[in-house]
Amino acid sequence: MQKQLVVYGSGRHTVPFLNYMAKATGKENSNICFIPTASGEDKAYITEFYNVCSQLDVTPHVMSVWINSYDHKESFEEIISRMDAIVVGGGNTLNMLAIWKAQGIDTALKKAYENGVVMGGGSAGSLCWFNGGTTDSRPKELSIVKGMKFIDKSHCPHYNSEKFRRPLYHQNILSGALSDGYACDDRSAIHFKNGEVHKSISLDFDNHSYYVHKKNGKIIEDAIPCEVIG
Repeated sequence: MQKQLVVYGSGRHTVPFLNYMAKATGKENSNICFIPTASGEDKAYITEFYNVCSQLDVTPHVMSVWINSYDHKESFEEIISRMDAIVVGGGNTLNMLAIWKAQGIDTALKKAYENGVVMGGGSAGSLCWFNGGTTDSRPKELSIVKGMKFIDKSHCPHYNSEKFRRPLYHQNILSGALSDGYACDDRSAIHFKNGEVHKSISLDFDNHSYYVHKKNGKIIEDAIPCEVIG
């Protein structure tokens, strides 16, 4: 059973990335579930997801965490386990992970991932799968947040669009506050299989993904060759 993860720099839903995830499942009319916890289940964000999915050969679902026992007859694990792909949205990474841990959603996601459900997302929805990275989830300044460690490397989304992200990521790797890891420009993505890079895809030729590490006290950015699908 392959463990697959597709992460991209921006949390915005796009037809090419969601279509890529759907095809990665290997199933027709795949069940793809959006988990918008990080945005507080923003209604416009959910509507955008359904609009994008209407252009694809998928069956869309949305999993809410603001529920009650009387109306919600399935456990979160049961919902997640019957999906073919899970898409996690952007927003407040720290709050999202705290809710997931309290509800056991993190454990359910790990179990589904190991059973072949394709995982992915952008922004908070990409950061959460790694061992850590920087987040704007706390007041005043970007800070480090620990992830679920599906991939035991660090991660940086928004690599080309938020001016503080890139230099801070470099600084944290140099200091040892973060491990080496992977960075994605907003319109670029990385597809992992069994914890290893399978390929990088981008929506245009200006966005890229990188393996970022230190060597002899300096930061090295190794661009991952990409296929443009946009």
